[in-house]
Amino acid sequence: MTALAQLGGGGPSVASPPPARPGRHRLLPYLLLVPGAAWLLLFFAVPLLQLAAASLYDPAGSLSTGYALTWAFGNYPEAVQAYWPQFARSFGYAGAALLLALLLGYPLAYAIAQKAGRWKNLLLVCVVAPMFTSFLVRTLAWKTILSDNGALVGLLRDVHLLGPDGRLLATPVAVVLGLTYNFLPFLVLPLYASLERLDYRLLEAASDLYASPLHTFRKVTLPLSMPGLTAGTLLFFIPATGDYINAELLGTPNEYMIGNVIDSAFLVRLDYPQGAALSFLLMAAILAVVFVYLRRAGTEDVL
Repeated sequence: MTALAQLGGGGPSVASPPPARPGRHRLLPYLLLVPGAAWLLLFFAVPLLQLAAASLYDPAGSLSTGYALTWAFGNYPEAVQAYWPQFARSFGYAGAALLLALLLGYPLAYAIAQKAGRWKNLLLVCVVAPMFTSFLVRTLAWKTILSDNGALVGLLRDVHLLGPDGRLLATPVAVVLGLTYNFLPFLVLPLYASLERLDYRLLEAASDLYASPLHTFRKVTLPLSMPGLTAGTLLFFIPATGDYINAELLGTPNEYMIGNVIDSAFLVRLDYPQGAALSFLLMAAILAVVFVYLRRAGTEDVL
């Protein structure tokens, strides 16, 4: 007689449930990965392989006559030799925009996370709100703001920061400003997530130990915000390097980036081997920069 039957005055015993099958639970996590893995395989791995094959097509081919896979590795050095200025310009513009975004985004993220109080949610909405409109519309708005007859250019001319015929539109400055504005939320939001978790008592402790505000920032605030800073800089820099809309609308051919060349290769010149080779070279260059940056950031975290 079971203990339950003894307590219940000799009632019928309750059968215990059958033991769970351990194999089923071990397979469940892998089964949950199947949809995501299938998505990546179908929409990332397969197109990537097709792009790799296209980069090795015979450059003498065309859409009308067809392309032959001749393993033309010479497409890569030819692409670098022809368009290395656009590569350098892309990384230069993205780097300049990233520095400007850090100067604007870090104080903004810190203010929202630590000082905004009940206005925090409203300020976060203001940061994200531009993303509710089209990327193209936002860039066209900057074309109006930076136009030669606009209020901003007129003000800069009045204070003699621009000459009588000076302009902002169709210059590298316009492209960098457009990149900064369009990708700024990708930097601010990860920074806010890190700074919002910052324990304010650590800052008070540093002040009690007579640390200056600058020393407190360097030794306490900045190291604790490094996860968000690292994620934000990558989320900003990677798409900014491959962007072509800002250079197309806010610049001239003299400001074109490598994204503009790739767009022209695929859609205007219909030179698929060169466009694919340039795409792979851009991916390789970005991966190299990201690898070096992450290694350096990891070393600084340890130190």
